[in-house]
Amino acid sequence: MITPSLSPAPIRARFQPLNRWAFGLTPLSITLLLTGFAGLLPGFWDPRLAYSMLAWDFLVLLIALLDLLRLPAPGHLSATRSWSNAPALDSATEIELTLENQGSLILDCRLVDELPAALTPHPGTHRLLAFPRVAASLRYLVEPRERGDWATGWLFVRYRSGLGLVERWAKAPLAQSVRIYPALRTGEQQQIFLARSRQIDLELRQARLRGLGRDFESLRDYRPGDDLRDICWTATARRGGLISRQYQTERSQPVWIVVDCGRLMRTRIATGPSTRPSAASSQASGQPFARAETARDWTAALDPDRTEARNAAEFRAHSKLDHAATTAVALAQLALFSGDRVGLLAYGQGIQQRLLPGRGATHLRQLIDALSQVRAEAGEADHLRATATLNRLQPRRSLILWITDLAETAMRPEVIDGAVQLLRRHVLLFVAMAQPEVESIAHARPNSIDQMFRAAAAQEMASRRDLLLARLQEHGALTLDLNPEALTSSVLNQYLTIKERAII
Repeated sequence: MITPSLSPAPIRARFQPLNRWAFGLTPLSITLLLTGFAGLLPGFWDPRLAYSMLAWDFLVLLIALLDLLRLPAPGHLSATRSWSNAPALDSATEIELTLENQGSLILDCRLVDELPAALTPHPGTHRLLAFPRVAASLRYLVEPRERGDWATGWLFVRYRSGLGLVERWAKAPLAQSVRIYPALRTGEQQQIFLARSRQIDLELRQARLRGLGRDFESLRDYRPGDDLRDICWTATARRGGLISRQYQTERSQPVWIVVDCGRLMRTRIATGPSTRPSAASSQASGQPFARAETARDWTAALDPDRTEARNAAEFRAHSKLDHAATTAVALAQLALFSGDRVGLLAYGQGIQQRLLPGRGATHLRQLIDALSQVRAEAGEADHLRATATLNRLQPRRSLILWITDLAETAMRPEVIDGAVQLLRRHVLLFVAMAQPEVESIAHARPNSIDQMFRAAAAQEMASRRDLLLARLQEHGALTLDLNPEALTSSVLNQYLTIKERAII
């Protein structure tokens, strides 16, 4: 759930001159100066009338100079940038710019906020009227596209008076570090999963088991045969008789989220329909990819609207690692609500992030911060090292959600060997993220020999994935092979099923 604590803190600064000569004429004053050339026409009949052009231009420049002297210095202006919500993928973030004018004139301001490309590809120009000694504000939306920590820059302003003949240029140092989080589900989106989790919890309470667990359940009188370690000596002293503790089988279990950050997780997948054909689809149609690029260039020239829609779809494309981080956050929210403890292990060739199981809002905040900083690496991930680290950190039985992908190699992937090692001690939910383009080629009807070979290769890749996952199931793993867009809901449903059946 998005909390106010995740939002960047507001930042305020005073403006300073853009450079030594931070002023200039406006288009209006230049137009008036060019109008003075009309005085040359009467000069063809009387040369003395040509001096009217000089008089007019001198008058315009004099008024422009007076207008410049009336404008307040940049130090009389200050700006504040604040964030209405936490920047996260797949959600619009509203930014508010507040301008305070300590001068005596009404200023017509044009603002440009220097933001990183992870927030917006093209910073826009915003217009604002700043009244004397009154804070004026404007709001605009950005759509984050990359997770991690990013630095914002200056706020640039061009301001002029009501005459509009001269403008000053200034900048305010509003540099700050902004953290962009994975896609965060709101309470409304999680409501159905939370309701089912509450129902499962009530059913488990009614079917509560007393046994050899170590969760304290109640106190009772000592009975012959009770272990001396279970005697509660403080209650015995108060009551004057032996009192034993009674335990129940644990229902709150550790849940580990293991995220692969290797090269396979760098693949970007558009979250919406795109008019741009991929390389795979271009080859599936039997046309060279270079020819498809040429066709798109002609489309860009003839249909700008379609090109803009295509660029917007590409802007919304997220990597498999982004989808994995989103699923991890959603599962952590649900597991913490269900009373479980949640840990995190994100790894590539080394361990990127490690967080021991815990509970509470502070722990969830730490987990979200860790997931926002994971990065996909160019090399293959070291799966066996991650397995050894996890077995060392979690010696007791737990539920492990492993989000990864299967490499297309002739040998058995290393991730399968690591998963088999975890199954000796833990309950494993192994999630392999499929490639939608490969599935579309495998299910497409070929119309040529080239398409037939591509379809056969795609079907062989799909069959190999099914065989590897079937072998994991034989060892006792729970497996999912999903497209990234269906990842979150399927994983949450599988987690609730595990809780309902008390598999852990």
